[in-house]
Amino acid sequence: MLPPLVSVIMLTYNREEFVGRAIRSILGQTLRDFEFIIVDNGSTDQSGAIADSYAKIDKRIQVIHRERGNIGCGRNTGLDVAVGEYIAFIDDDDYTEPDYLEFLYNLSVDNNADVAICGADRVVDGEFFSGNIFNDILLMNTEEAIITLMWRKRYNNGFPTKLFRRALFDGLRFPVQGRYDDIYLMYKVLANANSVISFGLPKYHICRHSNNNSAPTTNDGLITVEYLEEYRKAYRERTKWLCKRFPSQSEYWWYFDWSFQISMVNKIASNNLDSCKKHLYEMCQELKQHRREFLSSPYILDFERKWMDKYV
Repeated sequence: MLPPLVSVIMLTYNREEFVGRAIRSILGQTLRDFEFIIVDNGSTDQSGAIADSYAKIDKRIQVIHRERGNIGCGRNTGLDVAVGEYIAFIDDDDYTEPDYLEFLYNLSVDNNADVAICGADRVVDGEFFSGNIFNDILLMNTEEAIITLMWRKRYNNGFPTKLFRRALFDGLRFPVQGRYDDIYLMYKVLANANSVISFGLPKYHICRHSNNNSAPTTNDGLITVEYLEEYRKAYRERTKWLCKRFPSQSEYWWYFDWSFQISMVNKIASNNLDSCKKHLYEMCQELKQHRREFLSSPYILDFERKWMDKYV
């Protein structure tokens, strides 16, 4: 028996009000040749039972129940058993268009790309917000794809909205500690790709609510000391890794590092986050040390110059 074309991986944890919708959106795909790996990450509600009920009626679903771990642990569980030529992800509180997989697969094959990326819109209380929609097709080499990722306009660090050749994950897994696993791994996966294709039509729907794991990234008032510590560590690790792997683009990698820091400085100061004052001081000191390089960067934006004048 031939392996499936695509392995779809979904981690679920206490999302009983959403998970059925996510499952149905995958089962309704126009591309039918897939396996659907659902990892129940120690749910204490009915999320795992709901997944089991769908597995009884569709043999493409495989449900794995495991003890509670972070997002990375759960996704690694799915990667370890996936056998498809391609890997796709969906979050348990989101849903997709019926042609999500077919669109990405055709985009990859037609352009001989190792990664295909579609667009996404956001759904808040049933209302759609389109965001930036890119209706053109952009074919990129490895470094171009990572630089585009860093700008966070055309696509972001999230693993949903992307179709990957499974071989790109050889030797790579998500971190088994922390909450923000996407930041740690996405650039390394893209670094393994020969080419990446992006066509920003929204085939994926991101649903925002108060319990999202990414809530601090969209609500500055929710930023905590723990969030900052993990984010700063992840961004610095990324900068050093990229400088070593692609030294000719080091000017870019350090610009993005400083850009992140001045953005965090502005968020802390603007929201009067007293608990984060230590991080505010440390980042201001580093930005002061590299003030000349940052301000002379050809990539720096006008508002970043204003923030540097205001805070550093």
